Amino acid sequence: MIVVHKLNKYYGDLQVLKDINIHIKAGEIVSVVGTSGAGKTTLLHLLGTLDKPTLQNGSSLIIDGTDVLHLKDKELSKFRNLNLGFIFQFHQLLPEFTALENVCIPAFIAHKNKAETEIEAKRILEYLGLKDRINHKPNELSGGEQQRVAVARALINKPKIIFADEPSGNLDTQSAELLHQLFFKLRDEFGQTFVIVTHNEELANMADRKLVMKDGNIVV
Repeated sequence: MIVVHKLNKYYGDLQVLKDINIHIKAGEIVSVVGTSGAGKTTLLHLLGTLDKPTLQNGSSLIIDGTDVLHLKDKELSKFRNLNLGFIFQFHQLLPEFTALENVCIPAFIAHKNKAETEIEAKRILEYLGLKDRINHKPNELSGGEQQRVAVARALINKPKIIFADEPSGNLDTQSAELLHQLFFKLRDEFGQTFVIVTHNEELANMADRKLVMKDGNIVV
């Protein structure tokens, strides 16, 4: 599902990723761990096409058969919107919109039918236990509920891969455990691939595979 060869990232003279090579299978849950500054979030942003690598001879980033390094900006934006989902530590929900409206945004960006999108968004929110919170705005939701809305938003376009950056880092222990269990339930039911950057050792060890980063390299 994801094949990475010779991925590098420089910020000026500082090299933060060094010849990264990865192969992630479809339906696999992979955690990425390491100390602060190891390059975890930078790697996640490159894999998720939110940032671009520093190209070297032989660099490639193939996602579901497409080398995204060769896509033009508009093509890349469309590919990202339709194939990749994102969950962030601080939810990134728009405060002026309801849970339902927040979930629908990626589908509306993809110009999907409004009525069909709202039906699908309600179905996902109900699946995630938020049936009674559909019309609530983020400030009316608990942290765990906000994160589940963010998960629903990540799922609305039926992406093949979901990238999560410290998804439980801002949650209490019980909410974090429920979120972790949800990732595996989603994978088992819908076959999605997950790449999760986390400091949570329990979540990291639950994954099918754990990648350990140090100084811009994958050491395990």
